[in-house]
Amino acid sequence: MDVRAQMSMVFHLDKCIGCHTCSIACKNIWTDRKGAEYQWWNNVETKPGTGYPSKWEDQEIYKGGWEKKDGDISLKGAGKLRGLMNIFHNPHLPVIDDYYEPFTYKYLDLIESPAMDDQPTARPVSLITGKPIDIKAGPNWDDDLSGTPDYARQDPNLKNLSPAEQEAMFQLERMAFYYLPRICNHCLNPACVASCPSGAIYKRGEDGIVLINQNVCRAWRMCVTACPYKKSYYNWHTGKSEKCILCYPRIEAGYAPACMHSCVGRIRYLGVVLYDADDIHDVASCNENQLVERQLNMILDPFNENVIEAAKKNGVADSTIKAAQDSPTYKFVKQWGLALPLHPEFRTLPMLFYVPPLLPVMASLREVSNQAQSEKMDPIAKYWNDNWLYDTSTEELWGTIEQARFPLQYLASLFSAGDEGKVKHILKKLMAVRIYRRSKTVGDIDVAKVNQVMRDTGLTPEEAENIYYLTALAKFDDRFVIPASHREQSLEMLEFAGDTKGSMGFGFKETPARGA
Repeated sequence: MDVRAQMSMVFHLDKCIGCHTCSIACKNIWTDRKGAEYQWWNNVETKPGTGYPSKWEDQEIYKGGWEKKDGDISLKGAGKLRGLMNIFHNPHLPVIDDYYEPFTYKYLDLIESPAMDDQPTARPVSLITGKPIDIKAGPNWDDDLSGTPDYARQDPNLKNLSPAEQEAMFQLERMAFYYLPRICNHCLNPACVASCPSGAIYKRGEDGIVLINQNVCRAWRMCVTACPYKKSYYNWHTGKSEKCILCYPRIEAGYAPACMHSCVGRIRYLGVVLYDADDIHDVASCNENQLVERQLNMILDPFNENVIEAAKKNGVADSTIKAAQDSPTYKFVKQWGLALPLHPEFRTLPMLFYVPPLLPVMASLREVSNQAQSEKMDPIAKYWNDNWLYDTSTEELWGTIEQARFPLQYLASLFSAGDEGKVKHILKKLMAVRIYRRSKTVGDIDVAKVNQVMRDTGLTPEEAENIYYLTALAKFDDRFVIPASHREQSLEMLEFAGDTKGSMGFGFKETPARGA
């Protein structure tokens, strides 16, 4: 058993309000410079929608991630042979229009414009060419209500839905959307690392953060193709690839990454998990219907004595083991089973997990008679003219989830490689916690009903209280459990980085010279 530590994250999608504060915090710190204008290491997408870059989930276009062949896995579009054949021209790279042409406005025109009859305007200009442009897209171009139906219908995840289900999603009274924040997943089986011809990309042994050595990078851009999440970017000014570094300088100092620290909705959780690295290949090459379950099984119990002993043999510090025991990620993913990886079928074993959104399924539309409406609604309202009624009753709880405005198949295509059962089980658990808490605070739900839903989901009152606390009331230190860096590790990172790992992130690191 090869036990290692991994910084892992959970995003609670029910809590994301789409404010983009995380994106702006990341942009201001890391990508507000020449050549990185179009890069958003953190972005927030609206689902359904095509995302950033456009249709990044469609690997028939971009050839990212791994594919299973003859019981083994290989890179889909960036292997050694393919890389050699396409070394001077990679046909699967996204172009600037797939992202968007970055722009600003000529604000000086508002100040320096001469007196005239009309109000002056600040025209948009390209940040690349400096010339005026007509804005056609952006990193989060269509935010609310999934933008337009035409935009939302291009979501690759809709392909598994029937035409009737797709049409139902875009009826105005049934339209629902949620926000999907994305950063680098810092995968256990990163395709970007495997695809790099120059060996510039590596995974840190102490915390699993994936970084790019800028001194070694030769701009082959195979990492851009190989990453199925399109979180590796090419800097056209420096001629180097870049990506999210999980704000490792902040983590080493015990601080949360900038995107997580600035999150207004408090949707983000960060913690250490222990995993068995010996299982990476077997799990990544298993059958698609086993991917989620086996990836979750890789995460080990940090309280198990055998796991602790194996971790210490591998050099995992006691403080890191303690952080793993207190990790909110471990609780959401493993202990409570409430979070799932994004597109596990890419086989990169991502370490960013999502709690699927429950809010759109709190009510569903069903056709009823006028009399049935009048019984459900306020007597003053009587009934609607179209005989459709939103049903929010607890009696219809599980049926409501089955007939959600977001079809289970849509959520399953995102988070469980098409397994609807896993998504349904999580939504039931989330609903059960809400029913349990409502029974305690409002008291309008029959105790027998509460006990029934708790039995259906396997939840105990203690677990429900803990889930409620970490979801709604958790303090900063509960959401971000970051182990302290150790002096011996810090010295090693400083003195031997150039010899063994090279530079970290995108900076140029020199060995310090004493007395200089």
